[in-house]
Amino acid sequence: MNELILELEEITPKEFFGAQNANIELLKKYFPKLKIVARGNKIKAYGDEDLLEEFDTRMMMLMKHFGKYNKLDENVIERILTSNSSEDYSTSASSGEVIVHGVGGKLIKAQTVNQRKLVESIRKNDMVFAIGPAGTGKTYTGVALAVQALKNKEVKRIILTRPAVEAGENLGFLPGDLKEKLDPYMQPLYDALRDMIPHEKLESYIEKGVIQIAPLAFMRGRTLDNAFVILDEGQNTTHAQMKMFLTRMGKNAKFLLTGDPGQVDLPRRTISGLKEALLVLKNIDGIGMVYLDDKDVIRHKLVKKVIAAYKSIENRD
Repeated sequence: MNELILELEEITPKEFFGAQNANIELLKKYFPKLKIVARGNKIKAYGDEDLLEEFDTRMMMLMKHFGKYNKLDENVIERILTSNSSEDYSTSASSGEVIVHGVGGKLIKAQTVNQRKLVESIRKNDMVFAIGPAGTGKTYTGVALAVQALKNKEVKRIILTRPAVEAGENLGFLPGDLKEKLDPYMQPLYDALRDMIPHEKLESYIEKGVIQIAPLAFMRGRTLDNAFVILDEGQNTTHAQMKMFLTRMGKNAKFLLTGDPGQVDLPRRTISGLKEALLVLKNIDGIGMVYLDDKDVIRHKLVKKVIAAYKSIENRD
């Protein structure tokens, strides 16, 4: 049996191995045919030569990443162990910095590789599409970047919007006036803002129109300038709505469009404006497209498993 010995240099073993050796246990899952032992500042692996070579390569990638970011978590390890090149998991150091100091001193920053790619893309482009399933932090990261831009006086207002098509409900059957009807539907956007802006200040911003939360239909006829604009749930726009929204862009504006093409709630035979836009706009300079996946899910770890399970059925259909 072949043996490979790796020594951790200038790396604290406890941090690299994870709490209760969680990172080593994850490595064992990915290399079930190797015997892996971690002691002191050494990792020993026993097994076939080919597998040991692969293990050596992946360990070097993990050590390099740890040396750069001083952090390893399940998301990063999975990404590195399953990627073909460092482009899949490497981003600039600045993309991982704190975006906003939230309420109660909460540090809000991009948590995963693709969230960091989203941060980079928004800094480079005025229009960005963030595509991925629920729980990947695309809207939350976007709202944080919008709040940062407002605090830095790069924009004068934040505009958050969603198409008023909702999963299985009709707004007409909800009681109350329009604001009351739309508030539950816009709740995820309010939730993100409440993490980042103290209550009184947020209420004041909304009252003064510095932060506007409105259904997509209210964008018609407006020019959105000096604003950071987020269209959430973009998969539920029609062709006409998407075209209308994209052409609202005024001077000094940032547009972020988020969505999950796998969760369209439009009537049958209605083409999703998001899916169409991704095809039509993919080669235009100044428009960024970032794809997030189940490895970016930062909700409960079961959410990742649920997404993977449904993906396997959907791929079969």
